[in-house]
Amino acid sequence: MRTELRFVASGGQGIILAGVILGEGAINDGKEAVQTQSYGPESRGGAARSEVIIADEEIDYPMVIAADCLVTLSQPGYDKYRTGIKPGATVIVDEDLVDVDEPPAGCTFHRLPFTKAADKLGNRIFTNIVVLGSVCAITGVVSQESLLEAVKANVPKRFLESNTQAFMEGVAIGRQALAQKG
Repeated sequence: MRTELRFVASGGQGIILAGVILGEGAINDGKEAVQTQSYGPESRGGAARSEVIIADEEIDYPMVIAADCLVTLSQPGYDKYRTGIKPGATVIVDEDLVDVDEPPAGCTFHRLPFTKAADKLGNRIFTNIVVLGSVCAITGVVSQESLLEAVKANVPKRFLESNTQAFMEGVAIGRQALAQKG
């Protein structure tokens, strides 16, 4: 089985790192994974995209064709990629950063408080890790244990506790979103 995930944000929101960590979490689970990225020339504020493909077998084409899951933390990103999803895809947006009048037809749609959750933790720099926790809970594409292990391996040691807390907050947000849909 091949699962394609696309993360879109503004530069500086940590979305590239989120994709790298998700791919590493999949590898920790014994799966194949590939991550590609694209970002504008600006260091902060430009467009940033991270795509991750996770599969049970060798990945023969490393680009997302049509996303099974689209996560957007920017309005321009949502506007550009909302049509590049599979029927029945999961679409997740930050409720404070992306305004959606009508979600794409046939998708499972979640409007979640990623930025608010990071703010409660004391710094928006943790938004990407909150996102990972939610994506883990909602999609189940990677186990919570393997993804948390990858988070711990990729964040500065001095922020390990805060990132672990951000990840678990994201898991809680994702579980709550599923419960509300169920």
